[in-house]
Amino acid sequence: MFSRFCKELHSRENFITVEITPPHGASIGTILDKIKSSNIVDKISGFSVTDNPLAKLKMSAILSAIKVQQEFKKPVITTISMRDRNKLSLQSDLLGANDFNLRLILALTGDPAKLSDQPEVKGVLERDSTLLLSIIYKLNNGFDYSGKELKPKPKPIYPFAVSNSYAKDYNTIKKRMIKKLNYGARAIITQPLYDTNSAKKLLEIFSEAKELSIRDTAKEAELIFGQFPAIRARTVNFISDKVPGIYVPKEIIDEMNLAAMDGIEREEEVGLRVSQQIFNDIIELHGKVHLMTHNRFDLCSKLIDGL
Repeated sequence: MFSRFCKELHSRENFITVEITPPHGASIGTILDKIKSSNIVDKISGFSVTDNPLAKLKMSAILSAIKVQQEFKKPVITTISMRDRNKLSLQSDLLGANDFNLRLILALTGDPAKLSDQPEVKGVLERDSTLLLSIIYKLNNGFDYSGKELKPKPKPIYPFAVSNSYAKDYNTIKKRMIKKLNYGARAIITQPLYDTNSAKKLLEIFSEAKELSIRDTAKEAELIFGQFPAIRARTVNFISDKVPGIYVPKEIIDEMNLAAMDGIEREEEVGLRVSQQIFNDIIELHGKVHLMTHNRFDLCSKLIDGL
């Protein structure tokens, strides 16, 4: 399963993963049913599972990922946030997940605890996501973070990291890419992209970052472009105004705002067309895409069918 996943990641063929957000509840069953009804499983390389995004309470990412991977026999990238765990908890979770064959780990610093929907939540945050990457590096060499040998050793873990998709000074993004590659990241997933010029620039600086990295694993590292379909005008405006590190071209914002004036049906029609064009352009340019749709698996399926 993982050898095929890595082969697809490193090949020129289309590599598509789809993000799952666990429920605010005690069962992921309804989400699994939505995935089945969307007929998306055979169209993608794998899934990812988020870890309490925006610090809002959701079902455990690790336990959700186990259930998704066992249900669909597809690799799952399991997100682990630094916000909620110290070194002890991180290592314990990774070792337990490894025994259940969760071996693709997306290391995140995590959204600030102050955004949480739970009262008086405090973040742990011993360090940023590079701490998790360094822990994985040690585990892959058969040792815990303190240097003690692990018996038995864990199966190989493939660490993923994230990156902004836009900056006025792209050297800032490149420096962060180099740092994450030096800590062993095997792939970097960007925030959503809405234009090919930004995508081309990211490919350029990622290539430079790989050359400047001191880590041998960087030579085979891959860049994966995030995609968040622009179906609603309010979503596009929110991303453009409130989410740092993402650029939405003005012509897309204007087109979506005009469509919204003619009703929801017209808005969704235009939004799907715009999103399909962006998706197709990014796939043609690079072929490696991570779809984020707030569990709109039917939308993911439409976009893939529209290639």
